[in-house]
Amino acid sequence: MFSLCRAARHTPRVSPLRGATSSQCRNISKASPPPLAFVFDIDGVFVHGPEVIPAASRAISMLEGDNPFRSRIPYLLLTNGGGSTEAQRAQKLTGQLGAPIDDQQILQAHTILKTKAYEFADKPVLVLGGRTNECREVAEEYGYKQVYTTLDIHNWDPAVWPMHHLSDFERVSAKKGIDFSKIPISAVFVFHDPRNWALDIQVLCDIVQSGGVVGGPHLSRQQQLQNPVEIVFCNPDLIWKSDFPRPRLGQGAFRDAFQAVYKSLTGSIYPYIQYGKPTEATYKFAEKVLVDRLERLYGVRSALPPVYMVGDNPESDIAGANGAKWNSILVRTGVFDPEEGPPTHTPTHIAQDVEKAVHWAIAREHARAGRKHP
Repeated sequence: MFSLCRAARHTPRVSPLRGATSSQCRNISKASPPPLAFVFDIDGVFVHGPEVIPAASRAISMLEGDNPFRSRIPYLLLTNGGGSTEAQRAQKLTGQLGAPIDDQQILQAHTILKTKAYEFADKPVLVLGGRTNECREVAEEYGYKQVYTTLDIHNWDPAVWPMHHLSDFERVSAKKGIDFSKIPISAVFVFHDPRNWALDIQVLCDIVQSGGVVGGPHLSRQQQLQNPVEIVFCNPDLIWKSDFPRPRLGQGAFRDAFQAVYKSLTGSIYPYIQYGKPTEATYKFAEKVLVDRLERLYGVRSALPPVYMVGDNPESDIAGANGAKWNSILVRTGVFDPEEGPPTHTPTHIAQDVEKAVHWAIAREHARAGRKHP
């Protein structure tokens, strides 16, 4: 580990500056911006489900000052997960990692939908995913005012999907007294992985075939595609790594299932917008947030230094970073399994875990800085 501002290696809850002298701590607070920044995936990099990967706390110690630059290195946590507010996710990670994480460091798959709230603020929208009201509450926090779920629609008319019966818990969360035959849905946002694929695919097909009205007459195939109800998927991941031994199906699988059903019904693929890693829009959004982060930490508005993406999924983390012209580091603690062959997208570097990934990137940029300023 770096000798400067050395932190304890094996205690998860530790100040990042433990062991530093008072003059070193003052130097950290006054330091110039470091010549690199990080973006991390969460699941498979810092945590496995509820369990924290042991290397995580040591990596954060380096980011918070235990490094040769004597600087806090700006970083974001970019995940294709979601289903809660950024503040809730930050609070949970702070407890798990034993280090302060603020909500402005959290970019979930649906955080980018804040940028679309002005367009749909006063229009009826449907949100899919998460438990009961969770994603509705997130959307309302973003500024959407007329937010509905498929549980609301099922509560209006259970015949929408007669194979499901609302539980008492679901019924309490559902809105009542709403006639969805008179409410044209303007857009559908898949915030998080849906819980009831059958109900959600049925309602989604109803909406797109009728121009937004559940149970309304179907438009012609040409009309459906000429003036489509906007659908936004926030996470393209086909699979993701949980605490189960094998990867689980993700939102990308739900998207493919919906498209397969819609194509069987109409002969066409329905147009949609895709966000989340590895899409260009998500990485551009992350760059803007990183620039803001640098300004908050150092009071300087400047161009981004080299960015290092640390992730466990070659299809999302590494592909997206490579497309954004970032440096990419693939860790072996998540989806990637070297026994199944080389990664489908080649990273800049492969590391055993997030601690070794951070150490390698910092050492690399420190050596470059030394060559520039002998």
